[in-house]
Amino acid sequence: MSRLLDRLLRSLATAAYRIVKPRARRRLGVHAVALTTERRVILVKLRYAPGWRLPGGGRADDEDPCEAALRELREEIGMTAHGKARLALPGSDELLIVERVRYSRPRWSWEVQDVMEAPIDDLPPGLSPIAARWLMAVRPHI
Repeated sequence: MSRLLDRLLRSLATAAYRIVKPRARRRLGVHAVALTTERRVILVKLRYAPGWRLPGGGRADDEDPCEAALRELREEIGMTAHGKARLALPGSDELLIVERVRYSRPRWSWEVQDVMEAPIDDLPPGLSPIAARWLMAVRPHI
């Protein structure tokens, strides 16, 4: 029953996203390469977009990128603690590395379908293209 409900909600969320997306004003975004204490990357599968992705989302024009990334981690994976957070790529404030992330995975979410951890050298099939590019770019820095 829950699988059927989950598929139905994914279909509805995807349809709503496709309707609203073209009309939405472009917002600044931020994503996090969240690393566990074992140096595993935390990935999320969203209900409205295909593939495993880095946690993240929109941020207000005046919102600090680091604060936005930490907020998104709390919302999407239930982050409870973290170590150092820093910009991942020179000249860009859309991607951060957050170390020693601890989290308590939320029971259910409208946005996030699943959460997983993967070694940086053994990423799962179905990784979104943007997540793959970002992880390749930051690999030397983690």
